[in-house]
Amino acid sequence: MSVAPHLHLPPTDRILSSRTGWTRAHWEATADRMLDALTPYATPGFAQYRLPGRNSWSGVVSDGLEGFARSFLLAAFRIAGAGGAVDPALTERYAAGLAAGTDPASGEAWPRLTDCSQQLVEAASVAIALHETRPWIWDRLDARVRERIADWFSGFVGGRTWDNNWRLFQVVSEQFLASVGAPYSQSDIEGGLDRIEDWYVGDGWYTDGSERNFDYYIGWAMHLYPLLWARIAGPDGDGGRAAVYRERLSRFLEDYPHFFGADGAPVHQGRSLCYRFASLAPVWMGAVADCTPLAPGLTRRLTSGTLRHFAERGAPDERGLLTLGWYDTFLASTQPYSGPASPYWASKGFLGLLLPADHEVWTARERALPVEESDTYTALPAPGWLLHGTRHDGIVRLVNHGSDHNPLPEAGDTDPDAGAGDDDPHYAKLAYSTATAPESAPHAFARNIDNHVALLAPDGTPSRRRRIHPVRCADRVAASWSAARLPGDERAYRIETTSVLHGPWEIRVHRVEAPQGAVVREGGHAVAHRTGPFATSGPGWALARTADGLSSAVVGLYGWDGGPEDAEVARDVESNAHGPHSAVPYLRSAPHPGGRSVHVTLVVLSRDGVHPEALRTAVRVRVAGDAVTLGFLDGRTVEV
Repeated sequence: MSVAPHLHLPPTDRILSSRTGWTRAHWEATADRMLDALTPYATPGFAQYRLPGRNSWSGVVSDGLEGFARSFLLAAFRIAGAGGAVDPALTERYAAGLAAGTDPASGEAWPRLTDCSQQLVEAASVAIALHETRPWIWDRLDARVRERIADWFSGFVGGRTWDNNWRLFQVVSEQFLASVGAPYSQSDIEGGLDRIEDWYVGDGWYTDGSERNFDYYIGWAMHLYPLLWARIAGPDGDGGRAAVYRERLSRFLEDYPHFFGADGAPVHQGRSLCYRFASLAPVWMGAVADCTPLAPGLTRRLTSGTLRHFAERGAPDERGLLTLGWYDTFLASTQPYSGPASPYWASKGFLGLLLPADHEVWTARERALPVEESDTYTALPAPGWLLHGTRHDGIVRLVNHGSDHNPLPEAGDTDPDAGAGDDDPHYAKLAYSTATAPESAPHAFARNIDNHVALLAPDGTPSRRRRIHPVRCADRVAASWSAARLPGDERAYRIETTSVLHGPWEIRVHRVEAPQGAVVREGGHAVAHRTGPFATSGPGWALARTADGLSSAVVGLYGWDGGPEDAEVARDVESNAHGPHSAVPYLRSAPHPGGRSVHVTLVVLSRDGVHPEALRTAVRVRVAGDAVTLGFLDGRTVEV
């Protein structure tokens, strides 16, 4: 990839940063380009930035506020990190925007803060930015403007937010009110901080609300805002809470580098992925709060690698803007609440600019990522995930047996899907990776082939994986079960899946309940590229490979005997965030006799050459009743 010439970056430094070449100067140049690129879209008083792209469900004025607030975070980190030594026009733009946004007569006034309104999210960004730039912006504002800002924030006091990470927006905003001597509610602050204790599940992990919501919000919200609150409250005002938050973040960061591939890509999972390098926020927060277990050179290698990964692939684009997507615009990976300025929560990924230029994260030599040093296996029982990375190709894969974005079942529920919503391609899949994305366009997800095992009705309708019931997650093995439903059949059939990791492989063992005549189908990873992937298949195996050598294959090891069409590759267009042409290898069984069956599949995602026919002999499978024994060429055996 090119080194993003449209960002006007300085030369790379391969002595200090042997792996990425990027230094603090590259971060500052990227931030400056992103901020300058916004100015053509500002309203006359700079209170809103109305960017091109699809509007959110909150409307154009709210979207304009979002453009101001989220980019103000980026500006704040840039201004504060430079000690105010930036182009004066930058501070002047945001000072002017604060005055116009809180002036009802300006024609650009921000919507008032009301219960559960989108404005609450944006207010938190404004509060954090005001705190971090206090000497250069807040302290220099006219007293009447400061009063109007405090009055606007007062909509939080005693107000109601959604019962998830939104509780923390109220916490940081009211703490800012307290810091400037404005009316606030201490019970609002303490209530919000007390509430997140209900969602802490151990080992550094929270859920985002009461559901099994495990995704990047844990890092860029649940860990980030409590420690930003502590910065506003000060060491004498945090009641000892900050020490707990630092300890939890430290534990979280022990595992977090395992989510990033050697090319800098984060695992592609969860919602709001258009925030992209906001995934770096907890890494930087660990350094800012002096609680990171990561070596300074690893912190910079991880963060610079990810920022460079996106910059080289068009985010920000040639205009300097972030679009609604992953690399390019891709609306199928967004949510209805996302507007054209939503991607600027990526500003959180620049938190490290608060650290001075002589801080060791900027001066230490880069250290290798875990996946650059060895093959890695990481079990995360709290979210129900296995991570495995392979050094030779730098890919990290996530095996999902725990996060489904659904409420926890109520005690006594007999329906395994009671209370569950529709499945989501960014949560319901069996696996995700740093090199692939799920097929998420509605037309493709209706077929629901990739990284999914399904029962097929006679008309081809696949069952869904709505609620995941975790069973086990330890070492290199994880297991769960879910219910499978077919049109016109009231019964919930049970599909139990155990994933076993071995090198770059995932071996999936399924015990399937099915009605007579149903067909079992399983897909591997979807691969995508600018050009159509190569596809081939044979008896019991199928493979898809992109032009740049990324291969996805599925190999039937047991229970797949569907005849001459038991393995195929499904193609699609405009269905994948990684490219316009995508392909998924999959297997189909013969019509089910009814009752229980066992199916064992070898799933491969690799940049190596992949030879599916040879792989059929690489794992020995023995099935005896409820036990399945897997034997590998290196002598390892695993009993499922």
